[in-house]
Amino acid sequence: MNTPFSNRIKELRIERRLTLRQFCEELGLDPSNWSKVERGINPPPNDVSLLEKLASFFGLNPDARLSLMDSAALQRGELPKDILEDEILKNALPAFFRAARGHQLSEEERQDLFQEVLKLNSPD
Repeated sequence: MNTPFSNRIKELRIERRLTLRQFCEELGLDPSNWSKVERGINPPPNDVSLLEKLASFFGLNPDARLSLMDSAALQRGELPKDILEDEILKNALPAFFRAARGHQLSEEERQDLFQEVLKLNSPD
């Protein structure tokens, strides 16, 4: 799902039929500050334990949890931490950024990027 964190978390809260105050009371959050997070005024939390608590509260499956973490990082203007810690991904990012900006990759650059991506799913 490509929904910003602020929109997704509000959707999840509303699906649970919780008011902002009820939600904050259950999770020990400040309603005034959390309202700003949901409206995109304040950035999503950077605290992994809080993000995990939110994911558990909403009963998110592993893929949805990861998506929530990723959307929080991206909305804060950051790359997800696990991406930055993965040497293969980190090395592939410059080529990806060039391609995303419209730079035509050479055949060799495309093949290198392709090989790096393949390594991500291959056993060590």
